[in-house]
Amino acid sequence: MIVNKLQQIINIKELRNNILFVLGILVIFRFAAHVPIPGVNTANLREFFGSNQVLGLLNMFSGGVMENFSIVMMGIAPYITSSIIFQLLGMIVPKMEEMQKEEQGRQKINTWTRWATVPFAAIQAFGMITILQKSQYDILGDIGAFDMFVMIVTITAGTVFLMWLGELITEKKIGNGISILIFAGIISSLPQVIQQTIATYDPSKLFTIVGFLALAVATIAGVIYVTEGQRNIPVQYARQVRAGRTYGGENTHLPLRVNMAGVIPIIFAISIIIFPSMIAQFFINAQTPWVASVAQWVIELFQKDLFYGVVYFVLVFGFTFFYTEVVFHPDRIAENLQKQGGFIPGIRPGNETSEYLSRISHRVVLVGALFLSFIAVMPLIVRYFSGAQFLVIGGTSLLIVVSVVIDIVKQIEAQLTMREYDNIK
Repeated sequence: MIVNKLQQIINIKELRNNILFVLGILVIFRFAAHVPIPGVNTANLREFFGSNQVLGLLNMFSGGVMENFSIVMMGIAPYITSSIIFQLLGMIVPKMEEMQKEEQGRQKINTWTRWATVPFAAIQAFGMITILQKSQYDILGDIGAFDMFVMIVTITAGTVFLMWLGELITEKKIGNGISILIFAGIISSLPQVIQQTIATYDPSKLFTIVGFLALAVATIAGVIYVTEGQRNIPVQYARQVRAGRTYGGENTHLPLRVNMAGVIPIIFAISIIIFPSMIAQFFINAQTPWVASVAQWVIELFQKDLFYGVVYFVLVFGFTFFYTEVVFHPDRIAENLQKQGGFIPGIRPGNETSEYLSRISHRVVLVGALFLSFIAVMPLIVRYFSGAQFLVIGGTSLLIVVSVVIDIVKQIEAQLTMREYDNIK
């Protein structure tokens, strides 16, 4: 079966070229990730990220480009921040909500999101450089205003470059470009993790390693099961007679996926959970005593596994529902069904259909939200019993990687199916 699929992909020139194009983009991304900004003590920088759990998570999230202080060190985090803000505005501001319903309006919002990414990238770059300056690891040393300006411009340009690469990938319909860039960054660190595990192998930690492998297998199996799970809503189309021909009268179903949001809730949750500690790092050496005390308290608070785990669980749970509300519109589906002469047996067309779909979707998404949230914090539980620090990052990584792979496979299969249908016609 897999061999046949690969043969089909190779035989279809357009699809094959699209996949090769995406792979080429990923090579460019990894090359840029290893182009450092001059004047940085990379050894001290890696030690600094290794000593801070939240910054270590941010480094993982950016694909390891931060510990290299590369030209793309902020990754696509500023773009994600911009996207979150505009999606929130779309739910709050009625005018933007109306714009999201039209293709032209969505394109305009996407343009605003791109433009807003530039100041967000500059602000986050300035914050990160300042944090590194004030750290006790002597990472940057004394840099002047001009050097600071050049660094900020370079890092901002790197973020815009990655945003462009992500959109190029998305246009090829092989998967979501932003998610694939994150996926590539996580995968790139896998050989190093394996090498470190082998180099530091201790027979007394055998059960810890086995536990990690069991967690990995459970995460992969669980994410696949939930992602593929769906609730089928029966839909029936009324018969219509036009010009002596009978149309409709078919019975089909409307699939409601358990996890409609995919990997987006995890990305949103990580972006939000690292924000307080990032701001606190900025004020850790403030001249005002109470400001420095509050900053230290915030950092220590997020270092506590219990608090960190609860916040992470709640954010993933909440963003799963939030993003589902953004992408799933029961009123539009009900309206389209009514226009096409379709209805759900036992449910009146129109508002009742919309309310029914909304009620069912909330129940279905509840299961997916609880599962994703539990999988996200499960490594924290394992770490509590085993003491393995790397498991926190490993669980989040697996969650993102598996979800992205499933999305890529489904989009490729959709293109194969579409071309088979075109050949039949």
